[in-house]
Amino acid sequence: MESLAWIALGVGALATARLLWWSMTWPLVHDAPLMHYVAWRILQGDVPYRDLFDMNFPGVYVVHLFVVGVLGTGDLAWRVFDLAWLGAACVAAAVFAARWGRLAAGTAGVLLALYHLSCGAWQAGQRDFLLCPLLLAGALGVARWIETGRSRALLLGGLALGASATIKPHALVLAGTLGVVVAVAAWRARRSISAALVLFVAGCTLAPLATLGWLALAGALPAWRAIVFDYLLPLYSRLGRDVAWNVYRPEVFLPVGAGAVLSVVGALGGGRFGPRHVVAALGVVYGAVHFVGQGKGWEYHLHPLAAFGVVMLSAEIEPALRRLRRPVAVPLLLSVVLAGVLFTQRATAVSPAGWERDKADGARRLAAELAPMLGPGETVQVLDTTAGGIHALLRLGARQPTRFLYDFHFFHDPGHPTIRALRAELIQQLDARPPALYVVFERGWPTGGYERVDTFPELAARLAEYDLVQVGSEYRIHAQRHR
Repeated sequence: MESLAWIALGVGALATARLLWWSMTWPLVHDAPLMHYVAWRILQGDVPYRDLFDMNFPGVYVVHLFVVGVLGTGDLAWRVFDLAWLGAACVAAAVFAARWGRLAAGTAGVLLALYHLSCGAWQAGQRDFLLCPLLLAGALGVARWIETGRSRALLLGGLALGASATIKPHALVLAGTLGVVVAVAAWRARRSISAALVLFVAGCTLAPLATLGWLALAGALPAWRAIVFDYLLPLYSRLGRDVAWNVYRPEVFLPVGAGAVLSVVGALGGGRFGPRHVVAALGVVYGAVHFVGQGKGWEYHLHPLAAFGVVMLSAEIEPALRRLRRPVAVPLLLSVVLAGVLFTQRATAVSPAGWERDKADGARRLAAELAPMLGPGETVQVLDTTAGGIHALLRLGARQPTRFLYDFHFFHDPGHPTIRALRAELIQQLDARPPALYVVFERGWPTGGYERVDTFPELAARLAEYDLVQVGSEYRIHAQRHR
């Protein structure tokens, strides 16, 4: 039976390799061009947050600074990075599961690769995916410390968790949970609780402190603080929560979830529920909290849940193969096979990158339309969120006259002092440096069309001073009247 399992794993690995090859043509699309544009502007001398109004945490910029500065802004460069990061995540999953056997390690790595490839081009390099190898490495460090008592493992685990918090602070929930695990494990092993926690916390704080130091030296700290405490927490964090939730791909997460539960039951029943089982199970719980707690219902928020889910799913494969008559054995193995088949089917379906390719082509067309209208040093103000306006500016190497990448800030909570201040700042910057062109996208977020501009009278008045010169399928281009 174990030979059949290895054959199935080999088939899965071959399918993964084929899907990896197919994905090499995926375009840079959706959120990634926005962060590329921020990185490009920083490399041009702009200060994050002060010169670029964005809610993402600075660790995201560090990643994109590396990609843009070293690999470039092309589609292939982004695929190379995404697949390299996926490789790191799969290695982390495999190493975590290696304690449970080589078959478990291989299964965890292959299933995680298949899951990411089944998400499509728009989820390549998404922030929640960037967390996966770091969260897995952090959890592995804690588990190894419990098993071996090696301080280095605990320090490195804390370092990985701290680095993940610079990408998304939600990772601090897992870090705090594992901190409790560290304290309990130290108490049970009669180690120094304070020494263990100091070591773990020191690792967790190193990357955040380094990031804060970078922001302070760049002069970005006051603007970042204002964005986080005046806008992100009180306003943006609840934006979009009234949108109906979706249960994404239940046909996939049902076998993964069922298999993870069966693994826990099997390990408990067999007396094998050790530190790695505990940490992996807590990782699964964190993954669910990570998705639900953000409240947006966006599919890419499920990546941490999937990462820990496939690790937990793989934990009891080899014991199940050895004792097929146990009640959980056959259902568990069927869950593993079903998850792999469903991941592969979905990945095959999304490989052509249909709507993503159309969206990337739309950004290319917009860039081609804007190019002959722009003189040297002239700016374009884009009113958009993720429809491709900033992507077009990235292709052109063009700047905006204001620090606002998106326009949705101005169309929610209009009576709030923060929104009034942002509106006033936008108008002030537009008057100080009038753009050569406006590009207004039809679709607003989370709601609204072209009419949203009318709810901001000062902006509508500035736009009325420009001529409508081009109407695309999803946007309108307005040019200065003298042009």
